[in-house]
Amino acid sequence: MARVDINRSGEIEVFVRVVELQGFSAAARDLKMTPSAVSKLVARLEARLGTRLLRRSTRRLQITPEGSSFYQSGVRILADIQAAEQEAAAGSAPRGRLRVNSNVPFGQNRLIPLLPEFMARYPDVVVDLVLTDRVIDLIEERADVAIRAGALAESSLIARKLGDSGMAVVAAPSYLEVHGRPESPADLAGHALLGFCFSRIHEGWPFTGPEGMKSSIPPTAGTLVSDGEAMRLMALAGAGIARHARWHIQPDIDAGRLVPLLEDFNPGDREGVHAVYVGQGKFLPTRVRAFLDFLAEKVDIR
Repeated sequence: MARVDINRSGEIEVFVRVVELQGFSAAARDLKMTPSAVSKLVARLEARLGTRLLRRSTRRLQITPEGSSFYQSGVRILADIQAAEQEAAAGSAPRGRLRVNSNVPFGQNRLIPLLPEFMARYPDVVVDLVLTDRVIDLIEERADVAIRAGALAESSLIARKLGDSGMAVVAAPSYLEVHGRPESPADLAGHALLGFCFSRIHEGWPFTGPEGMKSSIPPTAGTLVSDGEAMRLMALAGAGIARHARWHIQPDIDAGRLVPLLEDFNPGDREGVHAVYVGQGKFLPTRVRAFLDFLAEKVDIR
């Protein structure tokens, strides 16, 4: 068995705090150490790794590419240590602060109504919930779980699928009265298409023609919004044509507030909804595992 240096976790913790607080003095105050002790620990860590993690100057501290990579690994290591300590101290009962990030439509319509039941089931878990359609870095923003819709980017995160939903291209009757109804994907070129401010703006709307020919239309001609609920409201107001998950807008379709378009061209258009998280197996905190199991039990997206 390899010899373990019991001081390594302390070096990692010091380095992580230096990066997060952007300085040796700030990290020293936070850790109740002297700045010289903090500097020596970081220097010892760099010497052991054989690489420069930080570039120091009189005015600023800059993290190197190697330092950035090691920082992310260090955050995961410290989280695993904290989780192991919590589980050893508290047994198997979920407890502690659970930081959840969700896209706005899922958070407002599915997650928030379920949270009282989750908190009643696990009273020692405190939930921090942030709603945004921006794709965050879980490690950088210290989130335990993020709910994401659509295709997942390649990453080291682990994903648990909660379901998938058919997608619909829709517009309000008031918009169609003024601008007419598109009969084919090519007709969308003359319409206001609602898109997202964040990365998904560059994703095209997929269509399949009668003979199986596939096409993709980028929503670049209309208003950009920050989240799915804002897009739904813009569509209801007659601001343009939107592509949206059916589970979110089906009540509007049923009530006639939104009209499905081009249904012959998108029969298989679906979007997955996933819970993504860091860590797995025995290193997954019980509060995170309990939350993931709760979502799998309660969430029904089709």
